[in-house]
Formats: sequence, structure tokens, C-alpha cells
Amino acid sequence: MQEITIGKNEAGQRLDKFLAKYMNLAPKSFFYKMMRKKNITLNGKKCEGAEKLAEGDIVKLFLSDETIAGFTEVKVQKIQNTKKQKLDVIYEDDHIVLINKPSGMLSQKAKESDVSLVEYLIDYLLDSGAITEESMRSFRPSICNRLDRNTSGIVACGKSLAGLQMLSEVFRDRSIHKYYQCIVKGEMKDSRTIDGWLLKDEATNKVQIFRSEVKDSLPIRTKYEPLATNGRYTLLKVTLITGRSHQIRAHLASIGHPILGDSKYGSFRNKNQLNAEDKYHIRSQLLHSYRLEFPDLKEPFSYLSGKAYEAQLPKDFMKVIEGEDLN
Repeated sequence: MQEITIGKNEAGQRLDKFLAKYMNLAPKSFFYKMMRKKNITLNGKKCEGAEKLAEGDIVKLFLSDETIAGFTEVKVQKIQNTKKQKLDVIYEDDHIVLINKPSGMLSQKAKESDVSLVEYLIDYLLDSGAITEESMRSFRPSICNRLDRNTSGIVACGKSLAGLQMLSEVFRDRSIHKYYQCIVKGEMKDSRTIDGWLLKDEATNKVQIFRSEVKDSLPIRTKYEPLATNGRYTLLKVTLITGRSHQIRAHLASIGHPILGDSKYGSFRNKNQLNAEDKYHIRSQLLHSYRLEFPDLKEPFSYLSGKAYEAQLPKDFMKVIEGEDLN
């Protein structure tokens, strides 16, 4: 028999959802059968699975340790020290972590063998003692927004269930504000808000931008503000009004100003000219999610209301900004 006291990371969810995480290899039918037989109880009483758990609730599993172990698998992908990068943690509290993701790192796995920011987050929290492999049986911290592999900048992560739920909500309703900086080719002097329609080809993982609606396309809106220019390149601040796949990269390229280093959307090299990509050894698009602003939040997250956090520009950015006099 095992007795589980519900903590803050388990509270607020349905009992059956909790059980499905705690014994993640068991079929749902097993839980409902055990609850009918009172082999699983909540606060000493018969339960049905739809009950919402509160902190301090007691779940008892009148099952053998062998049965529970047989239905449980906790996967933790270890990161080899020889390959491990140090995480740039911008902010951390009991509920959330904000990380400055480097260019070249996946936000989430694309295939099983990948090591993404999610694995780095778990590794970091295990090393710090913020979580244990045992606690991961019922709650697994995760990221709440994604950036392209070669886009750097702030990724928000839920360290507790409440933090994960709060972040998921503010990203879903777009009340949290994200700001980007990028360096584009050409001179841009005026701030503008541009509209269009985006169509994604899932097979090639590439999007097209149209001025008017086409079948299966989605409306997009992008706001940009020039921060500095030398006539050849422009440093922009970009605000996503909508948030579509590759929106900033494709939308800016569609108006003749591709992001420096972005070969997918038009930043091509000229063999007869020394381009900035070659001059500064740029190997990925210079797009950086540099600022995150929280909306007004209710308890227990009111302490984050109106707070803004920034991620320092990467070295590739600074090489171009300083070398091209974009200060």
C-alpha cells in the first residue's frame, strides 16, 4: 500500500489525471476498476476519478509495490558533461523559470535522440534540488513557448503546476507581450505595422506570405520599429501582433528586408561580394526574443504583474552592430 499526500504541484487537477501521471503505463480502465473496488481511495472514501484534488488530500493505493512499480516509468535523459552548455537563467522563483535559449538549441525534441531545452531544464532543476525523480512521477516541468532552433532569446518555463498553468494561459490569450530584435538587410527608417496572410507547407516546414487571403492561409500582423541603420543593415525592434510559425522571418523577407543569416527566407550570399554573413561568420538568422512583459495577474502571481525581463543580445548580434556602426 502507498499513501500519497497531495502537494502544490498535484493540487487543482482531477484525480484520474493525477493517477495517469503517477502510474503512467497503466490503462485508464485499471484506475476506474480499482476505484470501484475501493483499492484506490481519496481521503479514506470511495472515489470516481472526477474529483478535483486539493493540497493536503490523501490518496491511498491499496496495491502491491510490484504492481505500482510495473505501471510506472520515469524517463530522465541525462546530458553528458562533455556536451553540456550552461543555462542562462534570467529569472527564477518557486513557480517559473525564464531562460535565454541560445541559437542552435531546440526548444523541444524533434526526435527521440534529441537534447532540447526541455531536457536542459529538467537537468538544471534536478541538479539544484528543485525537483526529484520521484516528484516527476506526478508533475514534469516544461516550457510554455517555443522558439525556432536558430532563434535565440527568452523561453518561459513552468516549474510548478500553478506556474505552468498561468504561463500557458497568458501565452494562449496573448496577454503576455513578447518583443524581438533582429538585423535585416537594407535601410528601414519608418515604424510600420504590416498585414498579410501566411500559408505553411508542413512537408517543407516553410511558409509563404500573401497580400490577400488564399485557401488555408492565416491572417498575420507584424509591427516593427527601426532602432538604428547604416543604409546597408537595420536593427529592428519587432512586436508580434499575431504569432504564426516563422512569421517575423517570412514577413520581413516578403517586403524586401530578410533577416541577416536567414537562408530559408531570402538572405542569400553573393559570391562576388563579401556579405555580412561571411565577414562576421554568421551561421543562423539574427533574430532574438529579447523582452517579455507580464500582464496584471491575480494571486498567487500578482508579484509578477507588469514586470519585464530582458535577455542580452548574443555575440553574433554585437559583432554586426559594432562592426556596422549600428549603435
